[in-house]
Formats: sequence, structure tokens, C-alpha cells
Amino acid sequence: MKSDRVLSTAEERRAKVVASAVAAFARGGLHAVTVADVAKHAGISPAYVLKLFTSKTQLFAAALDECYRRIGEAMERGAAQAEEETPEALLHTMGGAYAELIGERDLLMLQVHAQSAMAEPLIADAVRRGAAGITDYVAARSKASGRQVQEFMAFGQLCHLLTTIDAFGIDEPWAKLLTEGFRHSDPIEPPGGAPD
Repeated sequence: MKSDRVLSTAEERRAKVVASAVAAFARGGLHAVTVADVAKHAGISPAYVLKLFTSKTQLFAAALDECYRRIGEAMERGAAQAEEETPEALLHTMGGAYAELIGERDLLMLQVHAQSAMAEPLIADAVRRGAAGITDYVAARSKASGRQVQEFMAFGQLCHLLTTIDAFGIDEPWAKLLTEGFRHSDPIEPPGGAPD
């Protein structure tokens, strides 16, 4: 998934806008965040953002594509760290890499906001495309059974819920029951901090 190609200035600006969109939409969602908010975070004009993306919804979908690209890279890093090429070992290290990745809450929260905006066809398509890509990669790379892949994905969704509600920091029996055996990262402040 990595490329050694040098980006043009236009491609660099587009990448910067998309990274800013990930950060901004993660904090406010589709409806609360404006194109101007993303532009301010990126340090460029709203007009330039709208030259790159024809609508806020298209920009949100591009942010989701970037989110799933980063998840795919994390899965690849996790698989590369496996000590054995067994389905169990590969799923374990891929899960650990994802748990570490969502320590930076932007990717997690962007996915949460996306699920609440599935009425928008562009967003629904981006979520499905991302889920399909991750599922296909996990299945092909791990060579796990369909049931194992299903459990891996379901466990990831439970991890989302537990991380979102900060169940790891709650000292109550229900939280201890649900978080037992989970790997997670404490929240990490993303580079550049929160957008204004």
C-alpha cells in the first residue's frame, strides 16, 4: 500500500486537505463541521477545498477512504509482525496493530460519525468499500476461516464501543467483564492537536 512516488504540489495539498478532513470530521461529524472548518485546519481557503471536492459529503467520503487506507496499512504492519504464519497468529497481531492505531481517536470517531450518516449514499458507499477492503485483506492474508474472520471483525466492533465509551477507565463489574482480555491504547493527542 505504500508508494515511493513523489507527490506533486497539488497532490500534497489534496492529501493535506483530506488529513484535515479526517481530524475535523472526527470531532464534529458530517453535519456540524463546515468546509470552512476543514479549510482552516488545512491552512488553505474554502474555495480551494471546493475546487478539490465538489461537496462536503464528497470530502467526508474522501476522509473515510483515507481512514480505511490507514487501517489497511496498520493491518499490513500487524501481519508483518506475526511470529508464525498461522491464522491465529496473524489475526492476533493485526488486532493488536488496530488497537494501537485507534489510540489516536480520529479514525475511530470518524467511523462512528460515518455510521450515523449512512443515509448519504456517498458515505454509505465509502463505509461499505472500506469494510469490504479490510475484510478481504484480513481473510486473504490470514487464510482464516469465515467464522474466524467474522469473529475478528465483530471483536473489532466491540473494541470500538468499549473505546468510545471509555469502558477501560471504568471501575465497575460490567466494564471489567466486557474489557477483560482486550488490548487497547490510551488516548493519543493527534499531531497538530484539535482543530479550532
